[in-house]
Amino acid sequence: MESSHVEYVGFWARFGASIVDTLIILAITFPILYAAYGAAYWESTSLIEGPIDFLVSWVLPAVLVIVLWRRWQATPGKMMVSARIVDANTGGAPTTGQLIGRYLGYYVSIIPFFLGLLWVAWDPKKQGWHDKLAGTVVVRKKPGQS
Repeated sequence: MESSHVEYVGFWARFGASIVDTLIILAITFPILYAAYGAAYWESTSLIEGPIDFLVSWVLPAVLVIVLWRRWQATPGKMMVSARIVDANTGGAPTTGQLIGRYLGYYVSIIPFFLGLLWVAWDPKKQGWHDKLAGTVVVRKKPGQS
């Protein structure tokens, strides 16, 4: 995808967007987890405390993020930096399959010391491994473009 009207969004803007999104997800999930398990939840060493924990900590965030990507091509954090996710070849909206693959690609990206996420910093198209796997890029309008 080449366009004179958009630019690839770099590491720091995407990092800031991810912080915003993480805080929003925590604001949604922590009260539910506290209501379900009480304060003991945060003292546990288990990866998953039970079915409610699995649904709230793993399934709910995935569904929320994919729904937001599908509807607006962005999460609130990405919206704050005027970024949106597009198909790398066409510049159009990615398919639902691409978005699911992109989300699952986050796990591939974080396993080797977050290298796949850091990749955004030096990739020419500012793609993380999750973007490369899904065939997506994150773009925004260039300053001065309407």
